[in-house]
Amino acid sequence: MALVEVRGLARRYEQGGETVHALRGIDLDIEAGEFTALMGPSGSGKSTLLHLIGGLDAPSGGRVSVEGRDLGAMTPTERSDMRRTRLGFVFQAYNLIPVLTAIENVEFVMTLQGRPPAERRARALEALADVGLTGLEHRRPHQLSGGQQQRVAVARAIASGPAIVLADEPTANLDSKTGHDLVALMRHLNEEHGVTFLFATHDPKVLDAARRIVRLVDGRVDEDTRR
Repeated sequence: MALVEVRGLARRYEQGGETVHALRGIDLDIEAGEFTALMGPSGSGKSTLLHLIGGLDAPSGGRVSVEGRDLGAMTPTERSDMRRTRLGFVFQAYNLIPVLTAIENVEFVMTLQGRPPAERRARALEALADVGLTGLEHRRPHQLSGGQQQRVAVARAIASGPAIVLADEPTANLDSKTGHDLVALMRHLNEEHGVTFLFATHDPKVLDAARRIVRLVDGRVDEDTRR
C-alpha cells in the first residue's frame, strides 16, 4: 500500500459565473521515502493537489488516502488530527509565529499534540540541529534571515516525525544560493533520515534534486518521470 493514494481526484470551483476545473481526475501514488516534485505552469493544479493531499481543501470528486485512511471519510476533527500528527507543511511564506522563538515555533505543533515538555524540547533541539541552526534556538523570526526562517519551518515540519512533508513553493522567497542550500538540506533529510517530501514547485533547483517529477497540465498528469 502506498503512503499516499490519490484516485480520480477532481476539484472544481466557481469563478466569475464560470466553472473552473482545477483538477480533472488525478490518479497518483506516493511511496514512503520519495523525494518528488509536482511541476507545471501556473494554473496546472499542482498547489491544489498538494492542498488536497494535506487535507487543507476538500475535493469535488475522487479520494485521497494517507497511510490507508481516506481523508474524505473523516470528520473535520479527524482530518485536523491527521494534519497535526501525520503531515508536515512547509510554505513559501514561512508561517512562523512572530512572538515565539525558533525553538518555540518548532515545539508548537508538538504542543498541540500534547507531547510532554521534555520530549518536545529534545525533539525541537534535534530538529534545529538537523537544519543547521544550533545556537539560534532563542532568536525570534525577525532576528533571522529568510533562509534561516525557512529552516525553522522545515525543522517544525519534521520534528514530530510526520509520514510526509508537503512543501508548497518552499524556495520562492529565497535568493538563489539560499534556495540551493535549502534544497540540499531537504535532500539530506530525505536520504539520511528517510523523510518523505512532496513539493509543488517551479524552481529548477528543486526539480534538479527530485528523484521523481510529476508534470501537471490543465489539471491532469501529463508526465511522470522517475530517475
